[in-house]
Amino acid sequence: QVQLVESGGGLVQVGDSLRLSCVASGRTSRGYAVGWFRQTPGNEREFVAAIRWGSASTYYADSVKGRFTISRDNAKNTVYLQMNSLKPETTAVYYCAASSVYYNYYTRVGRFDSWGPGTQVTVSS
Repeated sequence: QVQLVESGGGLVQVGDSLRLSCVASGRTSRGYAVGWFRQTPGNEREFVAAIRWGSASTYYADSVKGRFTISRDNAKNTVYLQMNSLKPETTAVYYCAASSVYYNYYTRVGRFDSWGPGTQVTVSS
């Protein structure tokens, strides 16, 4: 499996921006895609965004379209999640995940087989 480590979380104010990073290491092949998910206490893990390593095709949850941007740096084995115009409901633990399987879409938890430990994002009003 690929090892993933997230960073960049923290405490910010409503309207601020934050950039999360996810560094992949370990297995030679990075797999096909990396996604970002988030989870709040008592709720299921929710898809946020995903990107293919090769084509850079991106996928977004409707709730973040226009505010969040996912990108990748193949040379650094790193995927970023730029989050703008943050809202209190953005507060969650954010996880990055990698998929070693080719799919037409990467919007489901079950399509990812490696996960990072998560990073807390708290948006204060």
